[in-house]
Parts: sequence; C-alpha cells; structure tokens
Amino acid sequence: MPQKQKTNNIDMVNGPLFGNIIRYAIPLMLTGVLQLLFNAADLVVVGRYCGRLSIAAVGATGAIINLIINLFIGLSVGVGVTVAVSLGAQDDDRCSRAVHTAMPVAVIGGAVLTVVGVLISRTLLSWMQTPDDVIGLSALYMRIYFCGMIPSLVFNYGAAILRAAGDTKHPLYYLVTAGIINVVLNLFFVIVLKRNVDGVALATILSQCVSAFLIVRFLLRTEGAYKLVFRKMHIYGSELKQIVKIGLPAGIQSSMFSISNVIIQSSINSFGSVAMAGNSAAANIEGFTFIAMNAIHQTGMNFVGQNVGAQRLDRARRVTKDVMFDVFVTGLVLGGLSYLFSHQLLSIYIPGDASAIAYGRLRMKYLCLPYFLDGMMDVMTGVLRGLGSSLLPMIITVFNICVFRVVWIYTIWQIPRFHNLDMLYITYPISWILTLSLLLICYFITMRRKSREFKNAETRLAESDL
Repeated sequence: MPQKQKTNNIDMVNGPLFGNIIRYAIPLMLTGVLQLLFNAADLVVVGRYCGRLSIAAVGATGAIINLIINLFIGLSVGVGVTVAVSLGAQDDDRCSRAVHTAMPVAVIGGAVLTVVGVLISRTLLSWMQTPDDVIGLSALYMRIYFCGMIPSLVFNYGAAILRAAGDTKHPLYYLVTAGIINVVLNLFFVIVLKRNVDGVALATILSQCVSAFLIVRFLLRTEGAYKLVFRKMHIYGSELKQIVKIGLPAGIQSSMFSISNVIIQSSINSFGSVAMAGNSAAANIEGFTFIAMNAIHQTGMNFVGQNVGAQRLDRARRVTKDVMFDVFVTGLVLGGLSYLFSHQLLSIYIPGDASAIAYGRLRMKYLCLPYFLDGMMDVMTGVLRGLGSSLLPMIITVFNICVFRVVWIYTIWQIPRFHNLDMLYITYPISWILTLSLLLICYFITMRRKSREFKNAETRLAESDL
C-alpha cells in the first residue's frame, strides 16, 4: 500500500515557523547522533576489549575517510537543495528528475569510492605519519569500511530527498534499526568471534546495508513527486547540473576541511599513540555537539530552499534569524556540558588511561567551549546554499579554515616554543571567528541581490499581463 505523504512531512512554507523548525530539527539531530554512534560503538568496543592501540587505529582513520568521501557526500547537499526548491515551486516534474538522477549518482559514486579507498588507504596513512604500531590495524579497518560505500551513499542521498520534502522521521527510524544492529554485531564479532578492528568495520557495513534498503523501500512505496521508480532512473543533464552547482562546492569545501584535518591529525600523530587515543576519543565526544548543530544547519538550508522556491523571501529571513539563535544556544549548552563532564565522558572510551584522558581534555578545552562559533558558521553556509549561493561560501570557508590552519601549522607552529598541542588546537576557534564574520557579510549581500531578482521578476510578470 502507498504510504501517506502529508502525515510525515512538515510544511516549510506555511504555518508557525518556530514550531515547525523544532519538529523538523529534533528527529534530524537524533538521526545524526545515531550515525555518530556507529563510530562511537566501534571506538568503545575496541577500546574496552582490544586496547589502546585499536582505538588509536580506528581514530586515525577518520580524517582520511572524510577526505575521500566528502566530495560525493557534498553532492547530497545539492540533491537536497534541488528537491527542496522544486517542491517549494510545486514543480513535480523537476523534483522527480532530481530524485531519479540522485540515485544512479549515489551508486556510481559509491563504487568509485570503494575502489579508491581500498587501493590507497595504507599509502595515505603512511603520508600521515601513522605510527608503526597502529598503521596495520588502521589500514585493515579502512579497507573493510570502504567496501560499504554504495549503501552509505544511497542512504545519504535518500535521506537528503526525504528531508528536503519535510520528512525527518523516517531516516531516524531506519537508523534506529541499523544502529541497534551495528551495536549487536560489534559485540558479536569482537567478544564472541574474537575479531579486532575488522569486526567493527564489518558490523558498520552490514548496518549501512540495512539502512539503505529501508530508505529505498520507502521511496519506492511513497506517493508524491519524490517517489522512486527504478525504470525512471536516469542521469538528467539539467538536474545533474543543478545538483553539481550546489553540491560540488559543498563537497570541495568538506574535502578541503578534511585536508586540513589530515594535516592536523598528522601533527597529533607525531606526539605518539597516547595522544592519538585521547584526541580520537575527544573528537568523537565533540561529534555529538556537532551533530546537533549540523541538524540545525540542514534545517536552515532546506527551509530557506523551499521558501526561495516559493518566493517567500520574508520567511527565509525569519528562518535565518531563528536557526542562528537555535544553533548559538545548542552549541553553547552542549559544548559547555561536554567540557564540564569531559573526564567522565573520556573514561567511557579509554578507562583508566590518565595520560590519554589528559590529552583528550586538552583538545576539548579549545574546541568544546567555543563550539557555538562553528555551528553559527555552518548554519550561515547552509542558509547561503538554500539561497542558491554555494561557490562564494566555499571560497570564504576554504581560505579562512583550510588555508589559515595549514599556514599556521607550517609557520607559527614550527617555532619551538609554540610547537605544542595548545597552539595546534587554538587554530580552530580563530578560524571559526574569521569565517563567520565574512559569511555574515556575504549573507546580507546575497539577500539584497535575491530581493532585487524577485522584484524584477514581479515587474516583468506585471508588464506581460498588461
């Protein structure tokens, strides 16, 4: 039986704005938390049952994995914005073409990532100066992990389509199911079968297959413009162009972030496996705050996108104000609580290892307390993408985040008295402040330009009616 569309979809163009934003964002936050729990479960299980080297090995892979996959994950941003604008404009044909373009791109992209990831994982780990006692386990984890790229991208693209349509609940339901399977399989492979990082990587792949199957099944059964029909799957040129226009800069931006993070991770690696373990655990804890802020980022992007499609620029402005306030409060509260309870949280990952915990708390001091700045920066980037501007935010962000951090590491950080982790981590809040300032200027300029476009379009329409 076809599933009813309206009961799960939030109207982004009409109705009370604040309530709809909260209803949209909360399931999205919970979905992101579950995705992060995939990796957290890996870290907790290997940390408790396999030792410090295993948790360092899994943690060392994060920056490289993101570097390789973020270009294609970025395209899902383009999918979401294209679908959102089409739905806001009530252009069902364009929405359908976007959906049937997105899924083949996900499969092709996943296949490419699998081949690339399997072939170059160990080489990249060597370039990152991964210690000899860690690199073997890290390479094993990565090669298995990359075998799950097709279901991973299919789920991400499918979730982007549903969220653009106002449905954040079904991706949450599917990740609840997959998350439970992931945790059970982690424990089974590591405790019962006595596997190491290979076991947790395989558990992640199998759970991703479940979430991809569930979301594809829903798209096949649903009603509306975003219904998936296998025989209609085709890469449509105009829709691909729009997806790439928005998504490629987003993917490049994420990949450039990852390049700077790879360099930072390489610098951390030089302090040894104890620092790596503390840094990995802290980064995973911070991820929960990031996920909550990222949910607000996606909320702002899709709400703005649909309202731009409906030519409701006044409502898009109100969306921007609301989501900026929401992310400020969320980042301030969750980041502060993470640091306040940092010792207890880190002990879950690395119990009894005082040195590793101390390294983790050092990172959290510099990142968790001002984390709201990162959230505001990401939300403003999402709003600009919803307005149809993706290239300029990419340029601003890449220069002020990536270039700044890399230059800092190869100049100031090389000075002997500054060559410590404090001076490495402080690059994060400094770069957030620089980027946010310029993005705000970009937002006001883009809003004025978009307002002129709408007024000119109204004038032409009025003249044609005379």
